[in-house]
Amino acid sequence: MSSVTDDPNIEFQNLAEPLRRAIGERYLTYALSTIMHRALPDVRDGLKPVHRRILYAMRELRLNSSGGYRKSAKISGDVMGNYHPHGDGAIYDAMARLAQEFNVRYPLVDGQGNFGNVDGDNPAASRYTEARMTAFAEALLEGLDENAVDFRPNYDGTLSEPVVLPAAFPNLLANGSSGIAVGMATNIPPHNIGQLCDACIHLAKARNSDRVRDDTLIDCVQGPDFPTGGVVVEPREAIAEAYRTGRGGFRTRATWNVEDLGRGQWQIVVTEIPYQVQKSRLIERLAEAIQTRKIPVLADVRDESADDIRIVLEPRSRNVAPDVLMNMAFRTTDLEVRFSLNMNVLIDGVTPKVASLKDVLRAFLDHRREVLQRRSKFRLDKIDHRLEVLEGFVTAFLNLDRVIDIIRYDEDPKPALMREDWSKEHARATSEKDYESPSPGDGELSEVQVDAILNMRLRSLRRLEELELRKEFDELTRERADLEDLLESEGLQWKAIVGQLRDARTKFGDERRTRFGEAVEIEDVPLEAMIDREPVTVVCSRMGWIRAMSGHVDLSRAFKFKDGDGPRHVFHAETTDRLLLLGANGRFYTLSAANLPGGRGMGEPVRLMVDLPNECEIVALLVHRPGQRLLVASSAGFGFVVPEDEVVAQTRAGKQVLNVKSDAAAVVCRPVDGDHVAAVGQNRKMLLFPVADLPEMSRGKGVRLQKYRDGGLSDARTFELSQGLAWLDPAGRTRTVKELDNWQGSRATAGRMAPRGFPQDNRFT
Repeated sequence: MSSVTDDPNIEFQNLAEPLRRAIGERYLTYALSTIMHRALPDVRDGLKPVHRRILYAMRELRLNSSGGYRKSAKISGDVMGNYHPHGDGAIYDAMARLAQEFNVRYPLVDGQGNFGNVDGDNPAASRYTEARMTAFAEALLEGLDENAVDFRPNYDGTLSEPVVLPAAFPNLLANGSSGIAVGMATNIPPHNIGQLCDACIHLAKARNSDRVRDDTLIDCVQGPDFPTGGVVVEPREAIAEAYRTGRGGFRTRATWNVEDLGRGQWQIVVTEIPYQVQKSRLIERLAEAIQTRKIPVLADVRDESADDIRIVLEPRSRNVAPDVLMNMAFRTTDLEVRFSLNMNVLIDGVTPKVASLKDVLRAFLDHRREVLQRRSKFRLDKIDHRLEVLEGFVTAFLNLDRVIDIIRYDEDPKPALMREDWSKEHARATSEKDYESPSPGDGELSEVQVDAILNMRLRSLRRLEELELRKEFDELTRERADLEDLLESEGLQWKAIVGQLRDARTKFGDERRTRFGEAVEIEDVPLEAMIDREPVTVVCSRMGWIRAMSGHVDLSRAFKFKDGDGPRHVFHAETTDRLLLLGANGRFYTLSAANLPGGRGMGEPVRLMVDLPNECEIVALLVHRPGQRLLVASSAGFGFVVPEDEVVAQTRAGKQVLNVKSDAAAVVCRPVDGDHVAAVGQNRKMLLFPVADLPEMSRGKGVRLQKYRDGGLSDARTFELSQGLAWLDPAGRTRTVKELDNWQGSRATAGRMAPRGFPQDNRFT
């Protein structure tokens, strides 16, 4: 049998270490691939590999900003087949984002067709859209033909692709970037390209970045400049700290204004929304806030957007202040968001680092200097090659007859031309001329010069062409000298870079879209203060249908109800009042008198306004008086005193105050307006005791009010002992008893039979 059968631990020990090492190596490889080739941008050109390959493929397809469009499917197909062996859907999504003006501050792709919108709708399929590069993308690619950057083989070795783009402007900060890698993430907001160029110019002039203060750079950049505008309300100190450390955040609010509708009416119009907020989702959140009354002062929201953003917010009352309404909306919805800053980038395309603003700009300038040096050397080599050719041309012009003889009569003119000593001919020819000609060097023509002479057209053998060649030779000589000076002088290099940045600022600079403001926190004004104060009469039936009639009507009049229904609670109130409703389950619910249905019909079920169970009866309905106390008790005879402010509920679900068992129910809820409590049980026994004997609680079961052998509590109320105990007799007359010594006792005792004439239903009213 195998060793696994004999001793399983031996096989496990042999495999454990290699397995651990194998998993670690493979996961590390995956992590590095994700960090370097997918999630984090390069600090030099601000692009991830997929974006860089998209732009390079479009360049290879000659999709210039002034040329025609090509199908997006063709572009994504070339990118996938030549450079980026991933799904074409991911490539197209990345390309589409580069064309979305609401996502990218300076779009790198010019899209034609449906490339999505700020509502969050997806772009059309790649077969329906077309694209080309923008001038911004061309500026990033400028210099690729001049050996400005290194190239590397593509994934199958058949083609080559740039490692990084030359990048004429700091694209990383101009357009921002976001991504999630393995164990790290990046999130960089877009900025204004003109301000970025100003900061780079200031840094380049200083040469030594250590002497440049962070505050000076922040004065140039100021802060993010989002494509959707908005207002940054983050304090300047927090912004400066975020740029110094590379981590932080920016609170951004929507831009809004007040439109006067006349006659005291107005509405709020939102014209700019925060960056990366979907407009359709924002409208849904606002509508949800209206429905759930998270913004009670907001009555309606409408989307009147066309090409521009226009979201209309209607207040519930003209008495509400616009600042108060918007302050509540900022706290509740995405009209205010926080954009987190995490400048985690690849330094030199290899090392991930959380960089500061100065680090990012310094790395970009170093890259631009390297690009300048490489392009200058490339141009210098081209000039040397051209000067060599021009020397050969001039020699041919000075010795035209000899050159023609060799070409005409020699069987192999190329070696003959290279063997010929042209120094004597050159001296003789120049002596016959009235100008100095370039020297042929050692007297022999090089292979490059001979090839150029043999490929020369006959029509070029003109006096005018000779003069043009001499003029070109002189111009190239001067340019070569300038390039040599540039490569030898650091100061000239930075001066040239400053000039390039100024050109980019002139060409691409624009006005800021995002402004800065101060987040002034405004205290919420009570809803009652925003509602017109008018008298109403609240009518609630036994079946729970509630309505509010205009004015204070006579409470003794007859009210209309549905068949089989009748009055239960009728009282005067005002539209600014809040109503407290106690259910038999011991929960308090809060209603606004201003939101009750009108009194023309039968009203609406109160259970549609609050989450009162169908099996729970309404025990009490009264106007909330801040600072007042309530006596609450259950049918089991337990109760306590609770401040009214503690029973106000903020949601439809209400607030549990009186805890009752399944076989009991809440039966008493009365304001405390006396020094004694009168409790009467279903056995008609009455007990009087001081209110001070009851505890004041915000929630609980309470203490026993009265002891019962059979039945439970029927009713209870508070009264002033000195004024006597009053109740209504069956005829509706008030009867008062002042001699109450027989019924006074200690709390939780049985009490005595109620006085003669006490109502048969064992209730005080």
